[in-house]
Amino acid sequence: MVKKMLVLMSITAVTAAITACGGTSQTTSSSTTPAASTAPVATVEANKPKPEFKALLQYARFDPNTEVVAKFLNEKTGYKVTYDMLPVENPDDKLNLLMANKEKYAYMLLSGPQYSKLAASGALEPIDELVNKYGTNMKNVISQTSWNGAKLNGKIFGIPQTGSGTIVNTQLIVRQDWMDELGLKAPTTRDELYTVLKTLKEKKNVIGMSGGKSPLLPEVLPTFGIPMVQGTATSGWQDVNGKLVNAIENPNMKKYLEFMKKLYTEKLIDQEWSLNQANKVIENFTSGKAAIISNAYFNAPTVQNALLKNSPNAKIGSFPYLKGDDGKVQVMGSAGISFYVGIPKWADNKEDIIKYLDLKLDKDIFKEAAIGKEGVHYKLENGNYFPILPKFNDEYNNASTFLTGVDEKNYPIYWQARVRKDPILTDSFTKIQEAAKGNIVLDPLAFAPPLEAIGKYNLKLQKLMEDTFLKYITGAEPLENYDKFVAQWKADGGEEMTKAANEWYAANKK
Repeated sequence: MVKKMLVLMSITAVTAAITACGGTSQTTSSSTTPAASTAPVATVEANKPKPEFKALLQYARFDPNTEVVAKFLNEKTGYKVTYDMLPVENPDDKLNLLMANKEKYAYMLLSGPQYSKLAASGALEPIDELVNKYGTNMKNVISQTSWNGAKLNGKIFGIPQTGSGTIVNTQLIVRQDWMDELGLKAPTTRDELYTVLKTLKEKKNVIGMSGGKSPLLPEVLPTFGIPMVQGTATSGWQDVNGKLVNAIENPNMKKYLEFMKKLYTEKLIDQEWSLNQANKVIENFTSGKAAIISNAYFNAPTVQNALLKNSPNAKIGSFPYLKGDDGKVQVMGSAGISFYVGIPKWADNKEDIIKYLDLKLDKDIFKEAAIGKEGVHYKLENGNYFPILPKFNDEYNNASTFLTGVDEKNYPIYWQARVRKDPILTDSFTKIQEAAKGNIVLDPLAFAPPLEAIGKYNLKLQKLMEDTFLKYITGAEPLENYDKFVAQWKADGGEEMTKAANEWYAANKK
């Protein structure tokens, strides 16, 4: 589910270590992207002893070595793999230490920034030739778009791993019983939303809409022609006449802030907006203090169960996505590359590592590793996959941890079994996707590789944006200062990010 947070890290020690042992830089040569193949699936030589591997995964709160999926993969591929995980605190520092010590991992699951930094330092093996020779399955099931998103200076240093496909995460939900009581219809425009908020506040004496921390409301921002969602790795880029422009520089961003400031000044939205954490927003809704919130589908069971516990006769409704000033609906979808599977430069048995990773993408092995056995862990009804509970949760709840690339055509279909574990969750997910259908817009950089300038400046500039925009909305700083903010944003790295984004986009746009 999406989604991707940038983390900055230092690999100075790694660079020194690799240079000392003669590691090559990613800038030294070009390569050909792996091409789709119809050759027979790569198989392991039956009589040859198979090497044992150790893999490094991202943090999770369980022991991967005891999982059913880990045992299944060992059995089906013939390779025994044991797993370590990065710690929850300071994972990049730990990764830096492991790489400086040349820890003998066969492969590592890396975030975008980790992948970019390690590749730049020479710590990762270029895999173009290995994939072309041994990666029959991965070349067939991973798209060219994704492979392009793994290219750094013309070479591929890791297998790109996408996830659940293109989905939409949030929608405005409302106390439908209050709407019915007051005879209110669901709004379809921004002005109608304003009227609904005003009526709910005046008639029910509640917060019209609660929210927290983020100044960007994904259901309102697109009505100003800015389909931008906070929290994506490269949020806010738009194609304007063939060039990428950050939403910060969109003239309508100031109009959006003016609208949000109006709602705040008239006390139609939460006066604690700049302070609320996510749990507080949910609490405000479920306790009856607020009428509307932006809610993610994965929070739906928590929200509905808590609300009904407090108010047994309450009902939850959802609003359609609002039309913009041009009469069109735009909804930002979540998609792109979640992780990269990299092989350390000093790893042994690199050919076998690629063979193993390719076997994991064999059609039957991948499917069972993803959702289990039919009739045991899932059932198929009208082309849809449904989990068999509690067996699915007991044995496959953590299955996604073991992904090292996915079957991009089928995995989004398999994955939906995960949102069918709870009828409330299923209903919310389905309603959101149906409401957004036909109107989804993707970030133009959703499938871009980790761009150095964005990795360097994005977190700092996103915080600058959040802090400044909240001041504008709450009146702590006048909106007349917006041009000064844009100038600061550019000077502090925004201009470099825009240059890097456009260089990649010019070379890769269709």
